[in-house]
Amino acid sequence: MPSECLLGEGFDKMKLSEFDYCLPRELIAQEPLASRDECRLLVLNRKDKSFKEVIFKDIVKFLNKGDLLLLNNTRVLPARLIAKRKTGGQLEVLLLKQKQRGIWEVLVKPGKKALPGESIFFAGDGFRAEILERTPAGGRLIRFYPKDIKRLINQYGKMPLPPYIKKELNQADYYQTIYAKKQGAVAAPTAGLHFTKGLLDKLISFGVKIAYITLHCGLATFRPVKTQDIREHKMEAEFYKIDSRAARIINQARAQKRRIIAVGTTVVRAVETATFKNRQGYYQVKPQQGQTHCYIYPGYKFKIIDAFLTNFHLPHSTNLILACAFAGTGFIREAYQYAINRKFRFYSFGDAMLVV
Repeated sequence: MPSECLLGEGFDKMKLSEFDYCLPRELIAQEPLASRDECRLLVLNRKDKSFKEVIFKDIVKFLNKGDLLLLNNTRVLPARLIAKRKTGGQLEVLLLKQKQRGIWEVLVKPGKKALPGESIFFAGDGFRAEILERTPAGGRLIRFYPKDIKRLINQYGKMPLPPYIKKELNQADYYQTIYAKKQGAVAAPTAGLHFTKGLLDKLISFGVKIAYITLHCGLATFRPVKTQDIREHKMEAEFYKIDSRAARIINQARAQKRRIIAVGTTVVRAVETATFKNRQGYYQVKPQQGQTHCYIYPGYKFKIIDAFLTNFHLPHSTNLILACAFAGTGFIREAYQYAINRKFRFYSFGDAMLVV
């Protein structure tokens, strides 16, 4: 489905170098905090260009009764598998998406060893796969035998942690949100990792409304921009779904002029993809599902989202570029430098940022 998210009008040139910064390695969080909601939260106010630093569980102080919090209920697959070649060599296979029953798009490391026509073997449990072809994104299409690999994933799959996290997780659920439900992602919607059941209950009691959408974080979520003009970057497709209940809740909030707060860039992209203009000329959200290529960069006019919660993202990432589109590149750069100076924890298991 075509998406207005590709427009991003108003800039003659968008240099990739504008979305770079220098991060000391020791600020990359290697594990989550024992209490998810005890991380730090940097609140950015777009109106007065101010910063305020609090503990995440104090987010309620920056929310109003009637605010709508949108959460991504995707659940991460244990999508990292180890395979062996006939020669005895080892390959790491990362499942990206099932194209049809038994056929998956994957990333393979080392890629040079994964040749079309070759068979690879998993876990000594009777599972094997044939490498069919290379993909335009540099991955592979492979066909599994048997076709149903649910047991292979559940018994032998590992959480697909980002490469900058070197430490093994004590518990796999640390890389899941507490409301994860719809299995299909290969990366967590990390802005949601900070919520606990107790905190969500507190927000609901306070009067904050909650709705859930689904976007299965895939290759688009973690693939960096490499084109010097960021507008030339092509987003990989990711599956999303906004059901009728979520659409109704979002549209009611819009009609009543209540704030809509997206938890994570994936929520922003899914909701902005599903927008349409009604007969009165106001933007609403359709209940729909499909593949989104939504890529938001500075110049984009947001139609639904009033505020959003996000983590601190990697240089050259589409997530960082989206944050710049929402808050302004200069303001985000100032916020990141503030966070570095104040030794915030960065990336998936790091601290968070609320942009209002």
